[in-house]
Amino acid sequence: MTDALPSYLSCENVGAWENYLDQVERVAPHLDKPLIPWIETLRRPKRSLIVDVPIRLDSGAVAHFEGYRVHHNLSRGPGKGSVRFHPEVTLSEVMALAAWMTIKNAVVQVPYGGAKGGIRVDPKKLSRAELERLTRRYTMEINVLLGPDRDIPAPDVNTNEQVMAWMMDTYSMNQGRTVTGVVTGKPLSLGGSLGRRDATGRGVFICAREAARRLGIPIEGARVAVQGFGNVGAAAARIFAEHGAKVVALQDESGALHREAGLDLAALAAHDAAAGGIAGFAGAAALSAEEFWRVPCEFLIPAAVENQITEANAGAIAAKVVVEGANGPTTPAADRILRERGVTVIPDVIANAGGVTVSYFEWVQDISSFFWSEAEINQRLDRIMVEAFNGIWEVAQARRLPLRTAAFVVGCNRVLEARALRGLYP
Repeated sequence: MTDALPSYLSCENVGAWENYLDQVERVAPHLDKPLIPWIETLRRPKRSLIVDVPIRLDSGAVAHFEGYRVHHNLSRGPGKGSVRFHPEVTLSEVMALAAWMTIKNAVVQVPYGGAKGGIRVDPKKLSRAELERLTRRYTMEINVLLGPDRDIPAPDVNTNEQVMAWMMDTYSMNQGRTVTGVVTGKPLSLGGSLGRRDATGRGVFICAREAARRLGIPIEGARVAVQGFGNVGAAAARIFAEHGAKVVALQDESGALHREAGLDLAALAAHDAAAGGIAGFAGAAALSAEEFWRVPCEFLIPAAVENQITEANAGAIAAKVVVEGANGPTTPAADRILRERGVTVIPDVIANAGGVTVSYFEWVQDISSFFWSEAEINQRLDRIMVEAFNGIWEVAQARRLPLRTAAFVVGCNRVLEARALRGLYP
């Protein structure tokens, strides 16, 4: 298979959906031959809903926001995927995120299809009351798709446990009963799961640990650089540090920091909470955005948004392993550059699958009304992530494929097998 990129993917501003389609094209020759006739199902979302979300602002004025909910593929179960509030959300982005959820859920063998949602809004410009009205109106607009056996949202960029509580309550009010299983990532008092908040970051660490064992890289003393200090990045950084690694560089929207001896994460978290960003932290040197990518390290964790590692910076990355905590952080062109330079990339569809795995645990606990301890949650998560990583690594080694292609081979085969076995109705 040629390694040349289509012309529309050669620029740095790669659209998320085009990125996903390129990944499907690359995996197609490696899929099980009887399933190839069904591959078009991977290129087409099952349904895409665009909604107007009008709310009354505190000033009394009415503002309109555009919202989305996409079901990519439901062959393996109900739609599962988070909701983000961000000023740059687009339908193309949400389509891609839903598609990656399809693959991700199949890779870790949770019985879900892929879904995703979002609203194009800057939530920092809204009051708490306005944010609640926005969340509830959006939930009403997409209510036709929701249900614990149909579509189960979760938190993502700029959404959290409180937003999930509002979504769950809005759906429940319309059902006339409390339906805790309609969303995951809820507060513990409303049926949330222990371990959910750290789950994605913990999954990032588990994948890094398993790769390190095979590559001969000790976690003890390893240097780690993390882009993003939100839920995923902060948890991953802390868990690496708990296992003896040094978090030497961090970047968020406010700036970037470096300390060769390792950052004091507790002090940095306190500064971030007080200042609204990591910039200005006295315990480290400031870096430019470009300098961040050049910091020598064993593990680089992009844990922000899509298209952060591009043709422009991939050649400067001084990491041995890139662990994709975010969805789609690496463009196809950058992926090729990293591969040519011998950098191991652990793709998002396995690296950040800890979140949806524990979301699955939460959903199961809500349905059964029986809850597990945090130790049980973490043990089950570790087992599932290790089994999934092992399967991908074995495919990569046996077929001499990059880990991303191997992960798509595993995930796409499972999705297409389900599609083929179900057939077409009518």
